Amino acid sequence: MDAALRELSDEIDLATQRLLDEARTLTDDDLRVPSLLPGWSRAYVLAHVARGADITRSLLAGVRSGQDRPAYASAQEVQAATERAAALPAKELATDLADSAMALRTVARQLPEEAWRAPVRVLGLAPFPAAELLTRRLTEVELHHCDLGTGYGPGDWPAAFAALELAEPLRTQRQDRLDHPAPETVTRSPARPVAPYRPGQPLPGSWIGPGRGGRRA
Repeated sequence: MDAALRELSDEIDLATQRLLDEARTLTDDDLRVPSLLPGWSRAYVLAHVARGADITRSLLAGVRSGQDRPAYASAQEVQAATERAAALPAKELATDLADSAMALRTVARQLPEEAWRAPVRVLGLAPFPAAELLTRRLTEVELHHCDLGTGYGPGDWPAAFAALELAEPLRTQRQDRLDHPAPETVTRSPARPVAPYRPGQPLPGSWIGPGRGGRRA
């Protein structure tokens, strides 16, 4: 992983840390509240981000092995897996989110440098270099954090993400979040203190323990 990709990977770690910290403060009742995305609860947003990590991980694992290794067989299977996760209790959903992020990070950090130039094929999109998956993942985490409607918004984006050159439709999707209504901050119970994350550390999602059987790359 070259310096530019390493920096992008570090940005993903930091964005994921912020989202995990948020997720761990949400109660079961908080999660059933509608998000800023029509028809999506907050729980569904978090479950969607977790399944996005699964899909990205499997694409990178496929690049590494030279064989496609889809995490899910169809869009219907992705939706079913998302709905199952969205129905989990708050603590289990936070664990699922953390485990999926850690599994993705592990594969990304182990990918040979030359593999990042390999084409990735996603249904409905023209092939693109595997390196673009990192940009897409960072965008997914930052935008859906805003979608929770818990107080995090575009004004909280790091300057590096706010100024990042994005291809369409990511650029328009980021712009759309600027039009979100200002969310009311959720009143929550005090969260357990968490030490600040520093790039290069294991992803702090592991603090909340192993998930339900874990994931394999």
